[in-house]
This record gives sequence, C-alpha cells and structure tokens, in this order.
Amino acid sequence: MSERFVVEAERRPVGVAVRVPGGFKFFSSDPDYLEIEGETFPRAKTMARRVAEIARTRRGMSNEEQAPTPRRH
Repeated sequence: MSERFVVEAERRPVGVAVRVPGGFKFFSSDPDYLEIEGETFPRAKTMARRVAEIARTRRGMSNEEQAPTPRRH
C-alpha cells in the first residue's frame, strides 16, 4: 500500500492521507473537512467513513448555511 493517497468525497478531492505509526493522518485541502485536520485514523476505512459522514452533513445543509468553497485557478 502507498504511504500517501488522495482522499475524495463525492468524487472530488478533499485531502491527503499519510501513513503514520498507528494508522493514517488526514490533511485537509477543503475547508469543509478542517474539523478532522491532523486526526489519525487506525484504518483507511475508518477515515473514509468519517469523510463520508461530513459530506452527508454538508449536503444536507441549505445553500444559505454553507460557506462558499474557494476554488484555485
């Protein structure tokens, strides 16, 4: 398995996971996922579930409640 990989939610990149002692550390590239920035997950599957949970929560919010997501050009 690779030492690092891109983490996606709803078919878009939201961060990077890096293998560390004890599991995988998450580094966010999307402000919606900052709440788990730097968190270490014991397994990639555990991280994927948490990312999906955040994505579902964000999708459930109305457009007025969502902060705009900055785009890099």
